[in-house]
Amino acid sequence: PMTRVIHEQRGTIDKYMGDAIMAFWGAPIDDRDHAKHALDAGMQMLQRLDEVNAQFVSRGWPEIQIGIGINTGMMSVGNMGSEFRIAYTVLGDAVNLGSRLEGLTKGYNVPLIVSESTKDAVPEYAYRELDRVRVKGKDKPVVIYQPLCLVEDLDKEWKAELKLYREALRLYRGQEWDMAEMNLLNLQRTSRSPGLYKVYVERVAQYRASAP
Repeated sequence: PMTRVIHEQRGTIDKYMGDAIMAFWGAPIDDRDHAKHALDAGMQMLQRLDEVNAQFVSRGWPEIQIGIGINTGMMSVGNMGSEFRIAYTVLGDAVNLGSRLEGLTKGYNVPLIVSESTKDAVPEYAYRELDRVRVKGKDKPVVIYQPLCLVEDLDKEWKAELKLYREALRLYRGQEWDMAEMNLLNLQRTSRSPGLYKVYVERVAQYRASAP
């Protein structure tokens, strides 16, 4: 089902790696909207996962979860390898960052993480800033986001939550631990996606005892 979504959104399957799929957009056929098609695919994969899990539950099987990382940037694409084996694939820093973002999904309790470059390339979506992180192989921190829905579909509850969360982030980064914790606990109680706030509440407790 996930492969079908990628194909429907004009993606190219690079390879299957155990339980993972690596895919890219914009090659071999040029696609000006490659970033949006990649993000559309990611969001549709999560919808398709709900359908798959409903089938699993009806059969008495455990549900499964996935993590998706998307990055947009310059990379090398083409036939690469040696005289013994050649594969059509992509290489570069931008590719590696996409993989790193996928690996961060569990740590932030969210199913999909995109980089700032993807966010900037796809303004049609509304996003929740997750953090500033220094990923493996990078010296400077990168800002990471969770896409929520199309901007036109953002309801009043999400707008109110995002406003309160931005204030909580400001307090957190200013090391105003008590006020930050109060806001984050409120968010954790009322959010439809509270896992992220649990991470921050635990951090506040840690930093209160030992400030960064």
